[in-house]
Parts: sequence; C-alpha cells; structure tokens
Amino acid sequence: MALANAEYPFLNLMWTMLVFFCWIAWFWLLFVAFGDLYRRADVSGWAKAGWTVLVIVLPIIGVLLYLGTQGRHLPERYRSREAGYVSTSDTTGAAQIAEARRLLDDGVIDDAEFQALKRKALAQ
Repeated sequence: MALANAEYPFLNLMWTMLVFFCWIAWFWLLFVAFGDLYRRADVSGWAKAGWTVLVIVLPIIGVLLYLGTQGRHLPERYRSREAGYVSTSDTTGAAQIAEARRLLDDGVIDDAEFQALKRKALAQ
C-alpha cells in the first residue's frame, strides 16, 4: 500500500489525469489540423505558413480556430482521400481476377480470355 500515499490525494490524482488527457487530446487535434492543412491542394503555401505560425504562436487558440473555420469540410476531404486510396487499390491482381471472373460468369468473355486476364493480373 505504498502507492496509496496521503501526500498525493485522490482529487489531485484525478486532476492530473484530466490534465494529461487534455494534453493528449490537444496533440491529437494538432495532428488532425496539420494533417488536413498540409494535404489540402486548395490552400496556398502562404496560407499554410500563416496557419502554422498561428498554431505555433497561439497553440490552443490556433488549433481551435483552424478547426472552427476550416474543419466544416474536414469529413468530406477525409472521405475523398479514403476513396482515392480505395480506388487505387482496386487495381490489385485479386480485384482484376474477380472482375474477369464476373465477366466470365456473365458470358462476356470465354474461358481462354479469362485465363489470359488471370495470367496478366498475376504477372503484375
């Protein structure tokens, strides 16, 4: 029971945990804001530099200001990036073989064409 010491009361422990949680949450918001800012193509380099300086000079206010003014369309930008990642990964060999199988099942191609598409997809 050496850890349960009266020198550090329970409310101080709870306060420390709350401050630590807020500190971690602020870092998470910082990474979200910078990640969104530097991935955007519609923002100029000067605007990115301005937001960066604002966040460095006034950290909490800068992050909250960025998320308050620019964060409205953050989910759409995130979804469009995710859709871009998914569409580029659809060109894998497995996806090409699945598409060729669907075409074979629909009768669009014959078995020889399916085997040729399958060999081509596996060669990549």
